Amino acid sequence: MKPYILGIDIGTGSTKGVALTLAGETLASSQHRYPIIEPQPGYSEQDPELIWDAFVQCVQEITKKLNQSPEAISFSSAMHSLILVDGDGKVLNNMITWADTRSETIAQRLRESDRGEAIYRNTGTPIHPMTPLCKLIWLRENEEELFKKTAKFISIKEYIWYKLFNKYEVDYAIASATGLFDIKELRWNDEACQLAGVTADVLSQPVDTNYQQKGLTANMANQLGIHEATPFVIGASDGCCANIGSYVTGGGTAALTIGTSGAVRITGKEPVFNYHAMPFNYLLNKDTYVSGGAVNNGGIAVDWLLKKFLNQPELNAESYQALFKAIDSIAAGSEELIFLPYLYGERAPIWDANSSGAYLNIQPKHGQAHFLRAGLEGICYALNDVLGTLEEASGSINQINISGGFIDSATWMQVLADITGKKLVVLQADDASTIGAIYLAMQALYTDKPLPVVSVEQVIEPNAANHEVYAKAFPLYKKLYDDLKDTMQLLQGLK
Repeated sequence: MKPYILGIDIGTGSTKGVALTLAGETLASSQHRYPIIEPQPGYSEQDPELIWDAFVQCVQEITKKLNQSPEAISFSSAMHSLILVDGDGKVLNNMITWADTRSETIAQRLRESDRGEAIYRNTGTPIHPMTPLCKLIWLRENEEELFKKTAKFISIKEYIWYKLFNKYEVDYAIASATGLFDIKELRWNDEACQLAGVTADVLSQPVDTNYQQKGLTANMANQLGIHEATPFVIGASDGCCANIGSYVTGGGTAALTIGTSGAVRITGKEPVFNYHAMPFNYLLNKDTYVSGGAVNNGGIAVDWLLKKFLNQPELNAESYQALFKAIDSIAAGSEELIFLPYLYGERAPIWDANSSGAYLNIQPKHGQAHFLRAGLEGICYALNDVLGTLEEASGSINQINISGGFIDSATWMQVLADITGKKLVVLQADDASTIGAIYLAMQALYTDKPLPVVSVEQVIEPNAANHEVYAKAFPLYKKLYDDLKDTMQLLQGLK
């Protein structure tokens, strides 16, 4: 059997494992899901033990199938999670996920203060309820006894790392997504920690993303089905790993992913700051930043179009085919119909949880297919808005490497290419975050060995005539939110 590295991606909905040879050949994969707990509106929690079990099962299944221990195991993980543990490492609460919005009022208050901008510029993390910074303030104000009992405040990756090695260590990428970590000084930021009511001793020790640890106990190694001396590479966050897995490691190229939500990311040697749009700046390693922005309304907004306009309560492949067939029947620009896609509020670049969706310029000539195409165009406009913020700060982007479920739709990819005016490239690869974690391990273990060569699966060039239409409409799209935001806030007050 060929030597392989095992990449583990600890996601919000599941943990995935991929075994990859040093030449880039996929040997095996595994995935285990777990539920999200929503005890009341705005809450999003998970059971850390179920996530640990999913990690163990992924490793067990792959090592059993291949009948061989990996050369190394490396991690990717979702960001912004928060777990409280006592002095014995016992979990005191359900994990609070990135999607939890209970601290929205706190985030809004901090965003509007001078202190908020200073913390953003020091930590690189947008001021938002997703961040552990805002979650900690909420817990201190609302769960005082629980807060006082806590010995360590950690993420899900830190929890798994602790169970493996009995050490509280956190990689720079996960740390830089907390809102508590100084991305230039590479240490916990005093002002942010003071605001959260914590000190560095209740947080994990920060380490670079190529940091390795060995020395599993015999029982743990036997449980996982691997050698005791197997090295573990701590890895990075899912977004940072995805940039490596998408081969977006320098200027001129961006990574764009659309799943339920969507994100645009670049890689550079300097952070990208803009307090109005608040792009994130997470550390890929001590010398490299992954900057970008995430939007709430990706595939979830397309599903809304299907359910509400095509009356498809149960979605399947035929549902999406019907949607894109209808979209293809309408010319670019939807005959001047514009959609603001903020159905589920919005993160970058407007950062407004109270924003809402809106169709503008509805006329008698517009039918169902117009609304569907305008809906898809609005989603792509939102991503183009993030892309523009990054280009303003970092220079021209000529190519976008794309991934996510939307690459199954030629129509969606073409609309995105036409709106951005960029060449889109689909690389032949497995899950980009998991592969990125493996590549981090390869770089850590084999410093003189280049990464595997990945072939280009598909290239989508923008249609010049369509891009001209969208270039005229896009400034109007951007203006509409500013025109309507006060009204959106007032409408929220009618609830």
